Amino acid sequence: MAPQRATLLQVAQRAGVSRSTASFVLAGRHLDMRISEDARQRVLRAAQELDYRPNLMARSLRTKVTRTIALLSDTIASDPYAGGAIHGSLAAAVARGHLLFIGETEGDPVVEEKLISDFLDRQVDAFLYASMFTRYVRLPKLLRGRPVVLLNCLTRAAKPAQHAVVPDELAAGFSAARTLLEAGHRQGIHLVGNTGGGVFASRERLAGIREGLGEAGVRLAGVIDCDWWPDSAYEAVRRALAEGLVPKALICLNDRVALGTYQALREAGRVIPRDVSVLSFDDSELAAWLRPPLTSISLPHYQLGWEAVEKLLGPPSDPVVTRLPMPVRLRASIAKPAVE
Repeated sequence: MAPQRATLLQVAQRAGVSRSTASFVLAGRHLDMRISEDARQRVLRAAQELDYRPNLMARSLRTKVTRTIALLSDTIASDPYAGGAIHGSLAAAVARGHLLFIGETEGDPVVEEKLISDFLDRQVDAFLYASMFTRYVRLPKLLRGRPVVLLNCLTRAAKPAQHAVVPDELAAGFSAARTLLEAGHRQGIHLVGNTGGGVFASRERLAGIREGLGEAGVRLAGVIDCDWWPDSAYEAVRRALAEGLVPKALICLNDRVALGTYQALREAGRVIPRDVSVLSFDDSELAAWLRPPLTSISLPHYQLGWEAVEKLLGPPSDPVVTRLPMPVRLRASIAKPAVE
């Protein structure tokens, strides 16, 4: 038989205070209730000696607050690249004394509705609505009017109804351009990736790259179009090189694209960074594994999760879109352009 858990009354009796005083101390309200430091220490010592733990179920029934939040996502929970957002959300929730439930929909609206209903049945206090890729979303009807923060996604509303936390992809593109310019590149800069299809990240990154280059009077020399995967990037870059392209720098739209680009360059006898500098986005584990290690602009997954929970549980404020910085991780894939 499991040992019987200590009660608040037992803590109060051992500390020699009233039950209400013990309750205020353990709830952190000793200052506003003007409880002496001596009484507070006696209560804390008694709670520790009795291994007292509050009955959260009873408290939630009384207060209608469960101190739980739910993170509802499409595929972010199982994607290895985005796991940092889960870790950041968990850490921030724990720091604020909350539990975090996680539900994954795989983009199925039926599954999404069922998960939201289940969370509401469990009296979850608030929600993070998350996306693997930064994109525009429509908030589910069941979540409208409830405490919600958008994590790595946005709505198209001119005036947002919820806080949203996203990476600053536009500034990241600008940083990519400045990184190459500072290394001395002015000509032969090509983009590798798919700039169409309405993908938020590619559109924002491209706009930032063009802005950064444009300030220095430099333009992209061209785009090598490919999908977001290594095999597609390898084929596209291999074909471009075979047709006579001689790039001085390649900006890849993500690290997977950079992997395929590395393979094509190596096969063609081009040495990185002596012949071609390569820069990418995301700063996944691939970036550090590649040889030479790849300069990549980091997606701040952990910070996204942390900041979203802070917005959700922090003081009420007017909804805004918060864009988090994407730092440049300088490695060995960029050098000054070769003099011909």
